Amino acid sequence: MPISTALQQTVETLRNALPAEIFNAIGQSITDLKETGIEAKAPKIGDRITLPVLEDADGGHIDLAGLAQTGHLLISFYRGGWCPYCSVELRGLSAVADRLKQQGVALVAISPETPEYAGETSAKNALGFPVAVDRGNQFARSLGIVFPLPENLRPLYRQIGIDLASWNGDDSHELPLPATLIVDREGIVRFIEADADFTRRTEPEDLVAALATI
Repeated sequence: MPISTALQQTVETLRNALPAEIFNAIGQSITDLKETGIEAKAPKIGDRITLPVLEDADGGHIDLAGLAQTGHLLISFYRGGWCPYCSVELRGLSAVADRLKQQGVALVAISPETPEYAGETSAKNALGFPVAVDRGNQFARSLGIVFPLPENLRPLYRQIGIDLASWNGDDSHELPLPATLIVDREGIVRFIEADADFTRRTEPEDLVAALATI
């Protein structure tokens, strides 16, 4: 099943589960974020990006530049394990992880959540690839894909049990756009999709197909 189907099912589940005020406010925030033009700030194909060393969920480190030496590195920025849409995407990526490895592709997911929560996200979704911690969204910020959660949404998120200050270990309430990048050994972007609409994600099968042409 394509993840687009599971994502749409998630939309409908939340529409039925959340108070209309909260569901509609979240929907409006997507429209407002798109109107800021943030998607255009993301790197373009052919751009060179700096790949940092990040923490992992176990207190160790993940050298993204080192991972890229396998041939290509696929990076998936996700908002956090609290986001059901992110869980759908991460499970979809895990389903193709072995095929990506056979193509010489290293795969890593990145979010601003603390190592403890990153570990929970990995375990909950039975991920077969590493999860890295981007403290303070520093790496995502260097790519132009960070935004603050609107003030009006913060109490609404807390009302439904999402405390970003706790999840991320700071009170910035900043998140990355869901974004998928493929970079080569030199850090050159060969594929990128970044969408302000967090209910939409790149199909893992499309990534497998794209890698065959890069």
